[in-house]
Amino acid sequence: MSPAPAPVPADPTVLHPMPGQPRVVQLKPLVTSELIEVGDYTYYDDPEHATEFETRNVLYHYGPERLVIGKFCALATGVRFIMNGSNHRMDGPSTFPFPTLGGSWTDHFDLLTGLPDRGDTVIGNDVWIGYEAVIMPGVRIGHGAIISARSVVVSDVPDYGIVGGNPARLIRTRYEEEDIARLLAVAWWDWPAEHLTRHIRTVMSGTVAELEAAAPGGVQVQGDTEACHGFSGQEALPPMTHTNVERPPSP
Repeated sequence: MSPAPAPVPADPTVLHPMPGQPRVVQLKPLVTSELIEVGDYTYYDDPEHATEFETRNVLYHYGPERLVIGKFCALATGVRFIMNGSNHRMDGPSTFPFPTLGGSWTDHFDLLTGLPDRGDTVIGNDVWIGYEAVIMPGVRIGHGAIISARSVVVSDVPDYGIVGGNPARLIRTRYEEEDIARLLAVAWWDWPAEHLTRHIRTVMSGTVAELEAAAPGGVQVQGDTEACHGFSGQEALPPMTHTNVERPPSP
């Protein structure tokens, strides 16, 4: 009896991974800007402008800050990343950027330099960002987080946090802090693709203990999340807990 064929992972280099569905694009093979880094399998879904992600969904991005998006993220239609280039002066009577419109006003371009810079915008691994959500400059969204539709995210989101609203506030976390630490230690998004393919059902519907048991070589909980990020060339996200994020006021 011949052995069962080895499981075949999805291909992270295919632009349109769903046959007959051009609205879905994997971003890593699409993005060309050196200022945008995207992990494997992260996709964007848009029925009209999927392949225009860099120009329609990443706005005011002139550098040097970067947009970093981890692996296995799901971005719904109309998600927008507002970058630092959108900033205006707020320390004088007017916020209007006169020098950008030409004429002798350009003599005052120095007034548009040195504006506040919130740094890179960093999205962790396995993040689901809902329809028309807006991510403001310098925000760091933790692994496993969920951003509700049409949220405006102005501050950091903890690992496995669910946020919503304008401004977005923490609704709840998906797991207790102890289990979040275990999930970060497992870091399933860093598993070899062949191993992950054998355990898709556990990743999608298993318990934390079952996920730990499925991990290649076993798992030891890390003292911090430094070893649990999934970005090449990107520093690890700092540990983010519910204490970093505003909660809705009590009723």
